[in-house]
Amino acid sequence: MGHHLNDPEGRVADLDGLKALAHPLRMQIIEVLSTYGEQTASGLADRLGESSGATSYHLRQLEKHGYVREVADRGTGRERWWERVPGPIQLGSPELEESQAGRAASRVIMREWLHHREAGVRSIVEGGVDVLSPEWREALAMQSASVHVTAEQLETLNSAVSELILDFAREHRGQRVPGSRPVHLQYYGYPVLDGEEIAADTSASAEPSATTPDSTPESKG
Repeated sequence: MGHHLNDPEGRVADLDGLKALAHPLRMQIIEVLSTYGEQTASGLADRLGESSGATSYHLRQLEKHGYVREVADRGTGRERWWERVPGPIQLGSPELEESQAGRAASRVIMREWLHHREAGVRSIVEGGVDVLSPEWREALAMQSASVHVTAEQLETLNSAVSELILDFAREHRGQRVPGSRPVHLQYYGYPVLDGEEIAADTSASAEPSATTPDSTPESKG
């Protein structure tokens, strides 16, 4: 199982790194830096409704584990600028999944990450049409589908979509051209937990059956 948070070319977090990240305010800091770019501790504090002492402390803890770094040649000794270290944070690895502490830390991180991403989608659903230009309304997409497939088939799709998204992020990393703005790309492909897996049929006459996916049409604007 692999969960990737933001941007391409990252690393698998070790247990100490996961524990360091499994904190709501630290996840909020990562989200702000990923979405809006470079920030100061005081700027983060204003945006998140926290004290600059708190954001400064948590920035240094994130720096210690390689999640954030100071922006070179910007700021002063009193007002330092921070940026997200490029690359995804991969939460899933066989070693960590066998560790109760690793699973617990991953759950905390994913819970906080999902909270922010769901809030972003909800803001589009509830008010996007009112505030976005026709061009941006046409550009956005929300699409889902329900299918009945094997684990291998799902893994194949997930790998293809993941590579597509990561390639897109690599190509546009650091871009600040006129007309651009922060954009979130989200994709989930997961088994329905209360869905029953069909047992293998060993009879010679057994033939696989094809079903038509139950799809939700793409929603744009």
